[in-house]
Amino acid sequence: MAVAEIRGLTVQYGRFTALSDFSVDIPEGCVGLLGPNGAGKTTLIKTILGFVKPATGGGHVLGADILREGPLIRQRVGLMPEQDCHIPGMSAVAFVAYAGELAGMPGNHALRRSHEVLEYCGLGEARYRLVETYSTGMKQRIKLAQALIHGPKLLLLDEPTNGLDPRGREEMLELIRSVSHGKNVNVIVSSHLLPDIERTCDQVIVVAQGKLRAQGLIKDLRKVEGAPIDVELKEENPKFMQALQERGVTLLSAHRNIYRVQGKGLPSDVGKIVFDAATAVGTQVRGYDLAQRSLEEAFLEVIR
Repeated sequence: MAVAEIRGLTVQYGRFTALSDFSVDIPEGCVGLLGPNGAGKTTLIKTILGFVKPATGGGHVLGADILREGPLIRQRVGLMPEQDCHIPGMSAVAFVAYAGELAGMPGNHALRRSHEVLEYCGLGEARYRLVETYSTGMKQRIKLAQALIHGPKLLLLDEPTNGLDPRGREEMLELIRSVSHGKNVNVIVSSHLLPDIERTCDQVIVVAQGKLRAQGLIKDLRKVEGAPIDVELKEENPKFMQALQERGVTLLSAHRNIYRVQGKGLPSDVGKIVFDAATAVGTQVRGYDLAQRSLEEAFLEVIR
């Protein structure tokens, strides 16, 4: 099932085209919207929420039309924007409750729910402080709390670790994992930081220069063409390389005791040859797995 279907979306700011004939189905679960700064990620979020009118194209979010039902979409979706959105002079509990009322919640229900989400986001002890006195990390958490208060079916997080120190970043990523995998809320994480996407998301949508470049499971994007095998030996052994080549297996690379090899047939067939070669030269295989590249390598290849 898709939480959003976008078709032929083109968004322009004057002569600049932010999104060009953009089409994508965004699946359920935790999905990363990955791309360099200026790729069009924030523009896509604003457009599907009805804040920006596209030049052409359209789509649906949770079954609602992005061209005609913006208010309904915003009532069903929680947004954590990149920029600070607090109101000076309001305490955290009042601000989050106000966000709930804007989403259509009764005042008493919004206030009770505000206490709950602030506790969940780690701000329970600071709930009565004025929001402008909060640190950067606390302001990020209150943005998440106001996005969660009305129980959205879809959560949009725009650069959720923006400005955080290493500890704050880890805590925010754990919160995102908790929301998406523990609370079963559909989440879209928009970021240019690959480690954040890899830590929190199962699938990724890659955007560059306003166009869709790739989409799929992260594990599939990390696969290496030709399905080579990474073999880890107990210790480095030059005779092992020779034994592999004698058995028709190609050595692609070797780094100390780790060898990347490729042979004909299924991985299980290559595995038999690898273990046979190791036995022949008297060495021990410690690790054997399909080769994978880093998400960064896959990302750079896609945007090139």
